[in-house]
Amino acid sequence: MNNFFVDPDINKAETLPSSFYKNDEQFEEVKEKVFANSWQFVGHNSILPINVNTYPFEFMQGFINEPLLIVKNQDESLKCLSNVCTHRANIIIHNTGQVKDLKCLYHGRKFDLDGNFISMPEFQTAKDFPRECDSLRGFPLEKLGPFIFVGLEPNFDIDNVFAKIYERVSFLNLDHLEYRSDLSKDYMVNSHWALYCDNYLEGFHIPFVHDDLNSVLDHGDYETEIDDYFNVQIGYAKDGDNVFDFPKGHQDYGKNIAGYYYWIYPNFMLNFYPWGLSMNIVKPINRNKTKVAYLSYVLDESRLDSGAGSGLDKVEREDEFVVESSMFQYLVNISHPPSEPPSEKVYESSRPKPSFCSFVKSPYPGICDNSENWEPSTKKLYWSLKLLRAYPAGI
Repeated sequence: MNNFFVDPDINKAETLPSSFYKNDEQFEEVKEKVFANSWQFVGHNSILPINVNTYPFEFMQGFINEPLLIVKNQDESLKCLSNVCTHRANIIIHNTGQVKDLKCLYHGRKFDLDGNFISMPEFQTAKDFPRECDSLRGFPLEKLGPFIFVGLEPNFDIDNVFAKIYERVSFLNLDHLEYRSDLSKDYMVNSHWALYCDNYLEGFHIPFVHDDLNSVLDHGDYETEIDDYFNVQIGYAKDGDNVFDFPKGHQDYGKNIAGYYYWIYPNFMLNFYPWGLSMNIVKPINRNKTKVAYLSYVLDESRLDSGAGSGLDKVEREDEFVVESSMFQYLVNISHPPSEPPSEKVYESSRPKPSFCSFVKSPYPGICDNSENWEPSTKKLYWSLKLLRAYPAGI
């Protein structure tokens, strides 16, 4: 894989070359060298209720597909194990449930809840058996409050990341967050996964793209704090309404903060608002398509429809419009068009679509031409994109 360098001096830094976004080999290398060495979100504690002690899943399903298993022991501690039998590579646990031990249905090999080999029929006289490799392999597991993360061979300690995040947001009492399926959904984005993350990692576009969000945030006070393997963008409210109620002694006490926007390397976002948490997981499908899972966890329902944390469906589709219209993505598509045209976007929301665009059934970025009613800043964005599409040779 090419060695890419981004200068830490913002005055010297440059974006990644377009080849990063449109090269198939690059995409596959990133899968093996970035995502296979990353931490990924599994779920909330509620995936293992009182009467359940096993939860089978795949690490990055549809992308890496490593079968894993979360096991809850009697002391409520959690462990992540391989869900592949060490005999003939059969899947051991197929469904969530309550078990006394882990037994493979193929030949009856049995393991305890820590993954240690127990027994195997007809192997009583086998030489040099069992060996250490006959037990199930364990994988790293860490938690941020009630949220479970695992890694295959993670190349950084996420404990340090979680400790710093928790120090700032623990006043919200994360254990009381309630998952809301009616506020959660998946979005299919016709774009490279990194372009989506690029867009998230800068707030410079807010005044140009997100009119509703810009009306409640003070863009002049917007801050970004960078740390190892994560960063946080801090959105300040234009007034004192719809902000966090910080306890005395909190590092941000007295500030009108409307939202914390955390990004954890390489594809995970935690967006904290006064009403609770919107979690975004960016899931690569191929070089031209990405699934973004929005998971909502609510603390105070009365604050859902106001402030920076309101209208998230509209904000998401505004982001999709600019990401899909990016000239980097345009070059990806014209150099390597999708083998099948993407299906029409379907949004499970009654909220209005962004006022400045309509989405088209095309593998290529589309721009509508109803600009006579747009705001000046939106017109400027539209014509800039249109001109770039007409003259792509310089990129």
